[in-house]
Amino acid sequence: MTRRPVAFLDSGIGGLPYLAAARLLLPSTPCVYLADRENFPYGDRTPERITAAVTAAVQRLLTATDPRVVVIACNTASVVALPALRARFDLPFVGVVPAVKTAAASAPGGRFGVLATQQTVEGEYLRGLVASHAAGCTVVALPAAALVRFVEEDLLGSTRGERLARVAVEVARLKDERIRTLVLGCTHFLHLEEEFREVLAREGITVVDSREGVARQVARLAVTGWREGGQPDGAGADAGARVAATAESRPQCMFHVTGQEPVESRYSAFAERFGLAWGGILP
Repeated sequence: MTRRPVAFLDSGIGGLPYLAAARLLLPSTPCVYLADRENFPYGDRTPERITAAVTAAVQRLLTATDPRVVVIACNTASVVALPALRARFDLPFVGVVPAVKTAAASAPGGRFGVLATQQTVEGEYLRGLVASHAAGCTVVALPAAALVRFVEEDLLGSTRGERLARVAVEVARLKDERIRTLVLGCTHFLHLEEEFREVLAREGITVVDSREGVARQVARLAVTGWREGGQPDGAGADAGARVAATAESRPQCMFHVTGQEPVESRYSAFAERFGLAWGGILP
């Protein structure tokens, strides 16, 4: 019997770094990634449209792949749609939210920045995270919608210099804010993590995100027979051996999109980059 996969959903390719982090803990677990291409980008839409789009995408995943866990690998979709998803579907969901708690614990002087989408920056959820985990801190939250489109549409064809220049534009907006920690609050930005770290290091600013915590939660929920105190699938194996596992030794993990033909070639290119089999449009 085929094992039920862990499913990852984003409006585009932003959630792929979270899938990669989870696979290190779950090397024997199949997975499926769905880029909701027909509704990209979530961050520019109203909460009602985001919830409707994410709900429809989750229903497709359930019908086609019967996942054991669904990871909403998008900050905007998580902060907007998770309550509705949990009320409608009887299976575990893992959300991705800005790493405010981590930033608050490590931010010198209680000042840090959050770079995210317009919906995340303006939403009540971020304010709630700040109130719960960063009370007394000064939080500078800035939207960067154009950077989301750059990652989605232009990343693969860009040079290192172009990526560094594009990140420098966003960092320049923070120049006078006196922050020493920046939260990458949109999954798309993790595709530019190396560039962010390089540019921000010149300013003495560190970068944080939520991949590690999300991966641990996915592993906890995904493993059949897991119980409190147990280990996730593969957790007892040598970490180096897990990372070095070849594609042939792993279960098949699929990359799908929504929308109509023709599908832009960058999606299959991202699938190859992350070691996923290209599955085309999900029915």
